[in-house]
This record gives sequence, structure tokens and C-alpha cells, in this order.
Amino acid sequence: MQDIKIAMIGGGFMGKAHSLAYSAMPMFFWPAPARPVKHVVVDATEDLARTAADRYGWNSSSSSWEAVINDPEVDLVDIATPNNLHAEIAIAAAEAGKHVICEKPLAPTSAEALQMLEAVERAGVVSAVAFNYRRTPAVALAKKYIDEGAIGRILNFRGTYLQDWSADPDSPLSWRFQKKIAGSGAVGDIGSHVVDIARYLVGEISAVNSITSTYITERPLQTSGFDALGGASKSDGPRGAVDVDDEAISLVRFHNGAVGSIEATRNAWGRNNFITFEIHGTEGSIFFNYENRDELQVAFKSDPADRRGFRTVYTGPNTPYGEALWPIPALGIGYGETKIIEAHDVIKAIVDGSRVRPDFADGYAAALVDDAILESGQSGEWVKIPTRDGGDV
Repeated sequence: MQDIKIAMIGGGFMGKAHSLAYSAMPMFFWPAPARPVKHVVVDATEDLARTAADRYGWNSSSSSWEAVINDPEVDLVDIATPNNLHAEIAIAAAEAGKHVICEKPLAPTSAEALQMLEAVERAGVVSAVAFNYRRTPAVALAKKYIDEGAIGRILNFRGTYLQDWSADPDSPLSWRFQKKIAGSGAVGDIGSHVVDIARYLVGEISAVNSITSTYITERPLQTSGFDALGGASKSDGPRGAVDVDDEAISLVRFHNGAVGSIEATRNAWGRNNFITFEIHGTEGSIFFNYENRDELQVAFKSDPADRRGFRTVYTGPNTPYGEALWPIPALGIGYGETKIIEAHDVIKAIVDGSRVRPDFADGYAAALVDDAILESGQSGEWVKIPTRDGGDV
């Protein structure tokens, strides 16, 4: 079996998720398209990198992503860093002839995302952006129903991503609250996932009209080198400015005539990872809630009148990705499984020389929508989504 040697840049929360995926992928997808080899992990310091290697099972560690990218043994570069580092690393990796997977959002701005897309196109390497939620089996089942015409022509999409981990004003000033690093707040961090799901299920978004809000304007400075998500700081020490959005609500128009809305906030007490979508079509409707990720709610016009209403379909061996996961419906799909499927699809594309979706082109398309949401939030006006050649969708 072929080995694919991986260099992972970033040893934090996402590094843990990616490491788990590479280790578990052949256990789920057998025979695997290739054997993922956790060759080297990179973090900001030698100590952090060694800790990540020991904890996540990597063969070696480094504090220099430049040296790792130029390692002739490396086949795939996995970028799990803060957003402001994505473009530099991805472009250098592509120029070194490495395949690249990058965490979302692809870049802080669509301009940087385009540079990344052009770099992988020039190099002819496989690229992927880690919008892993579209690999949830129930989401893929919704896509199957839509493609089969089961709900007819789509009329409306309503999508949300609601969290509460930053609702406490005493939670630390993560890099995710700093525009110079993150690019945006809720829009890029979690709203981009909803944008990707909307594009995946419904089609290209043509225009948005948005409201963006920042509720907490300063937070306690972090005292450790490890980025904190949530939790409250009891420190009376200095605080730093928050200059990104806490919430965005946007009306959307799709190129195919469908309409809808996208909402993203990290300040919704009681909502943990509340990713939902409801899609209405001429022949039926679909509803999904990630917190019940084994379930897809469906209703069809063709149902008899005395049986009409939403029913629950549980994902399992007879639904997308089911044969590789668990043998009993509703046995339990977790966040880790979506990353395992993602790792499989990327490795398979490298071996086959095929295209994996979502790729950098999808990441760029989502970034264009993210930028338009932020622009509309400032102007209060409808903003059309430009195409790559500068026109409107």
C-alpha cells in the first residue's frame, strides 16, 4: 500500500481532530486508498511541537514550517493554523509541489483566497478546504434527496450556526476576536460553514443583505501561548479590543431563484453547536440539526393527507458513507467521523489524481460570500457576489 507522508502545521484543537482522522481512516475505509503517515507536526515553538507530536502520535516535530514544506519526503501539507497564516503556507506548499488541505475559512479575505487558489492551480496539486460538516452523513443524504428531485425545485433555504462559547464578556481574547489574524468573527469562523452547506445543497449565492453586530468590544488578554475557546477569565489584568463581528444575519438570493437566510452567532446562550438548515421545495421539505446529527427530518408532498408531516430518517449503513462507518443506524456519528471521511477523500484524490470537494475553488467562492456579508453589514444594502472574472453571479 502506498504511503502518503503528511506535514501538519498547527498542533491545537484542529490539529487533534486531524491527527485522529489520519490514524482512524484506514480502520474505517479498508482497504484504504493509501496509508496516511503522520510524518511531522509543526507548532510555534519546539516545546509545543514536541508536545503535539507526543500527544497526537507524529513521528517528528519542528518549529519551522518553511523547512517542513521543503522536505522532499512530505506529500501533503495540512494547515491548521490561525487564518492569517493560511495563504503564505499554502502558496509555499503548492510551489514546493505539495498537495494541500487547509482549515476554513480558506483565508481572512477573498483576495488572499484567490491567491491560494491560483497557486494550487499553477502547481497542479490536489487542494481541499476543511468544510467537514458537509461530510456529515445526514447532510450528504439531504444532497442525495435534492439531486434525485425528491423535494422538487428548491424555493427556500434557512441556515443557522449558533454557539455560546464567546457569550461571556470575560472569556479570553482568542485570536478569533482579532481582525488582523482572523479576518472576521462569526462570519468567517462559523458562518462560512453555513455558506458552504448552502452552496453544496442549493447552489451559488448571487446576493446578500446583512446585519452584523459586535456586542463585546474588549476581552481579557490571554496569559498562555495556547489559544482558549470559551471559559471565563478571572483575571483583573489588561484587556484587549475586539474588532470583529459577534453576529451576522443575512438574507440571501441564489442564482437559481431560491431565496433564504443565513445566521451565525457565537453569543447565543444555550446553543452549543447548533448548525441547522431547513429547505423547502415544490415537492417537500428537509430539516437538519447537527446536535442530532444521525437524523434527517423529511416531509413529502406525495404523502397521504392523513400522514403528511415531518418524519425522521436515521443515517446508517444504507445512507451516504454508511458502509465505512457503523453497522447500525443511529449508533452515533460524531465530529471525528466527519474528519475521518474528509481525510479519506483527500488521500483518495491524491492517489487517483482526481478532484476533491470542497477544494480551494469552493473555499474562494465561500470567501466571496463572506466578504459580501461583511460589506453589506457595513452599508445596509444588497451586495452582489462577484465572480472570479469580476462580474456578478
